[in-house]
Amino acid sequence: MTQSRPYKGLIRSLQQIGCTHVLDMYCRGLTSSNDQLQHDLEFAELQYESAWRAGNWDFSLPCVGTNFLPSPNIKCDHFNENLHSCLRALQEGDLSDFQRKLRDSKQELVWSVSHASEESTEYIYLTIIKLQMLYHLGMAWDLRWRTCQDNSTKFCLLKQNVSPEPVIPSIDQLSWLDMEWCSILQRTQLHMNLLEPFIAFRRVLHQILSSRDCMLQHLLKSATTLRKGCRFSQAAAALHEFKLLSVETKGQCSSLYWLGRLEEAKLFRAQGQNVMAINLAMYISENHYSNQEASDVYRLIGKWLAETRSSNSRTILEKYLKPAVSITEDVNATAKNAIKRQCQTHFHLAHYADALFKSHEERLNSNEWLAAMRLRKHKTVELEALIKRLRSSTKMEKTDYSMKIQELQKQVAMDKEEAQKLQDDRDNFLSLALEGYKRCLVIGDKYDVRVVFRIVSLWFSLSSQKDIVNNMLSTIDEVQSFKFIPLVYQIASRMGSSKDGQGQLNFQFALVSLVKKMAIDHPYHTILQLLALANGDRIKDKQRSRSSFVVDMDKKLAAENLLNELSSYHGAIIRQMKQMVEIYVRLAEMETKREDTNKKVTLPRDLRNLPVLELVPVVTATISVDHSCQYHEGTFPYFKGLADSVMIMNGINAPKVVECLGSDGHRYRQLAKSGNDDLRQDAVMEQFFGLVNTFLRNHQDTWKRRLGVRTYKVVPFTPSAGVLEWVNGTLPLGEYLIGSMRNGGAHGRYGIGDWSFLKCREHMANERDKRKAFQQVCNNFRPVMHYFFLERFLQPAEWFEKRLAYTRSVAASSMVGYIVGLGDRHSMNILIDQATAEVVHIDLGVAFEQGLMLKTPERVPFRLTRDIIDGMGVTGVEGVFRRCCEETLSVMRTNKEALLTIVEVFIHDPLYKWALSPLKALQRQKEMDDDLDTSLEEPQNDYQGNKDAARALLRVKQKLDGYEDGEMRSIHGQVQQLIQDAIDPERLCQMFPGWGAWL
Repeated sequence: MTQSRPYKGLIRSLQQIGCTHVLDMYCRGLTSSNDQLQHDLEFAELQYESAWRAGNWDFSLPCVGTNFLPSPNIKCDHFNENLHSCLRALQEGDLSDFQRKLRDSKQELVWSVSHASEESTEYIYLTIIKLQMLYHLGMAWDLRWRTCQDNSTKFCLLKQNVSPEPVIPSIDQLSWLDMEWCSILQRTQLHMNLLEPFIAFRRVLHQILSSRDCMLQHLLKSATTLRKGCRFSQAAAALHEFKLLSVETKGQCSSLYWLGRLEEAKLFRAQGQNVMAINLAMYISENHYSNQEASDVYRLIGKWLAETRSSNSRTILEKYLKPAVSITEDVNATAKNAIKRQCQTHFHLAHYADALFKSHEERLNSNEWLAAMRLRKHKTVELEALIKRLRSSTKMEKTDYSMKIQELQKQVAMDKEEAQKLQDDRDNFLSLALEGYKRCLVIGDKYDVRVVFRIVSLWFSLSSQKDIVNNMLSTIDEVQSFKFIPLVYQIASRMGSSKDGQGQLNFQFALVSLVKKMAIDHPYHTILQLLALANGDRIKDKQRSRSSFVVDMDKKLAAENLLNELSSYHGAIIRQMKQMVEIYVRLAEMETKREDTNKKVTLPRDLRNLPVLELVPVVTATISVDHSCQYHEGTFPYFKGLADSVMIMNGINAPKVVECLGSDGHRYRQLAKSGNDDLRQDAVMEQFFGLVNTFLRNHQDTWKRRLGVRTYKVVPFTPSAGVLEWVNGTLPLGEYLIGSMRNGGAHGRYGIGDWSFLKCREHMANERDKRKAFQQVCNNFRPVMHYFFLERFLQPAEWFEKRLAYTRSVAASSMVGYIVGLGDRHSMNILIDQATAEVVHIDLGVAFEQGLMLKTPERVPFRLTRDIIDGMGVTGVEGVFRRCCEETLSVMRTNKEALLTIVEVFIHDPLYKWALSPLKALQRQKEMDDDLDTSLEEPQNDYQGNKDAARALLRVKQKLDGYEDGEMRSIHGQVQQLIQDAIDPERLCQMFPGWGAWL
């Protein structure tokens, strides 16, 4: 047995790289030279697999085992032997052997599934794929050796004589098999360990059925699937076979042949062979003239040339990207693929034009260009001085002056021409990008998230230009309003700005038109934001003197005016929503006594006897955006009132936990909050997390690992009051570890003899040598987080699954939090879900590295303290955590442009406070719960806000570029640096003691 292991590894390797026939010859040689291997069942299975993959039907081995049902203790697998026999019987028409082997194989697979462990589903999935292969095999017999009277494609092995001659099935008859295959492709989501055996099986099946057209289609689709699954050598083998068969069958003039060549170019590109990919695509464009494929070819050449910077912009635009758009526009098709193709070509043209616009804009704003402009101005002044001197000069001097004047005039003219060309090019690229983005939104929805954020960012940053306003108006008119709903708050918050130009068709007019259209089409996703803006000056009296809130009366008036206009469309909805907002604001601002903390309090009569608001949804319920704008009764749970009592939580402003009664019978737990923290900032951060989750879901590796950041709804009603969704089934990490009074918890139960949290905090606060004190605390305070999983998940499989979910969740939230500079991550600001073990981050007011502005600066990128690591198991930060960090960061760096655009849009949100006021900075790290002196005021002017915003965007860009400490890092290097910084005792010992760096 030990001797055969190297052979098995080599066989699997040859199989992995697609060398089917080399593998078959190798197996034959092994069989003839080594008699001992014939009695190894696993080795026999590998040989049978290589034989059926190569179509070698003469292969057979001496009997190495009998086809009996194994006892429960013996695992026996004859699948490849049976499959080989079935395929040979299908080739030769041996019905009895086919039926017997098919039945045996099915029995063996069903038996193996019934005895499989439920803890790992991978084996079960593989068995299901094998059963699917047998199902297809049965249908193939029906097509090759007889035809059913009712033309049914169902598999029915009737005991009757077989046709004397095999039948070659038509493409229509094989369409059922193809539909099944497409369904399997969709369900397996490019899980190549499951898909690859099926791809090989289908190739052999088509060979036996002798349907060359279907074989060609299969080989081409297989090459695409294998390329997308990063099985490049197998994709190349499939393409090689495709080309040989295609030339033999249809010659080089067929459309299918050129599609294969285009797939070959894509494969070269995926392998990093850029020059070969571009040259092959150019060769295809010169030799193949089919309109449908030509647009793809031109688009790909333009895209690849742009990405590799292998040509000038004029060539890329005029020769490739613009013709690609023209060709797709000429093909007047409504098919799904044609629409997708149109959308792709418009997006790539717009994206490239946008990149050129950005580079021109950067050049026009660069220090070098500004210096050149100063030099040109100096030359113009010099020219004017020479002309003056010329008039009063002597005849001899006039000749010299004239020559100098002519020389300077040439230079000034050339400089002006260069500047004008640069500005004209910039404006042309901007116009091209905006038009392309608009067409992209009108035609399809593939790029909606990226395009909407970018187009809105361009509108906001260039709002004073007339062309921008015209583009806005045409886009608003042509694009469906639901596409702008993700940015409704940022768009609405720009209303009422007096800096956006005057006149009838100005930026404000276009902006209000867009918000009005969204509100008419989607009232439940828009009107609440308008009400929050209309309440922009509603701040409790004792908070008015603080600098915590931005109050803009223009915005308030603009929102009120729009709400009045909307009354003729949704008057009843607006009235009921105002009632609900009033109810929640009164609840949030309700005065409570200090002794009521952590107790249930009965609500006043006016908050108990509430009307049913059948037109208002429960604010924390998720309402899907209806693309048809039809929100009928029953599409959402409406507000039926509040529970009679609320729980008063601990905190300066005593937030209240309330249950909202929904019309669907559910009780929605919510947190009504009023205080100095602006909930609009939490809402923006949750919005950012939601968009990052979209990118993580769309990437294969992060989707498979279920990486994401847990989010919850935040609904601001006024600058100081709003409602948060209560995350059910969670408890603060600090409460589990040290208890709500900070003297018990898991450390109290398991850390017998250890110091208490309060003693550790006191020791860290009083000692001068922080590094030595931190080491002493760590020695006397052992981590206990791993007990969380032992206490709650008693089954080994469940324990492992939840610990894995916890590690992945910590990794994803750490990377996303690092990118947005999320601070103040003490143990009470991180919740853990007691059912799924995922972490949830709350209180997101300190973002964009404002933690560095606190009295005791936070110098760690995210919370990765000893207890957090302890929950990950014996491997700690190695293995799962590190790999998930790398995958998350990789996706974010890949989507760098989109994420920067998102942050850029937030920058233009004038309600977002980009810097902590001194008051808030002190409040975050104060020792006492008593209110601070309210005289600390420092109004943030627009200029300061813009500077802070620009600084925040620059730092996010640096992180996404991989810069750490001024040096550019790879993804692996950046993650390594971040983990090192997060666990560095030198940094942790300098943290604010209340943060609990030892916890």
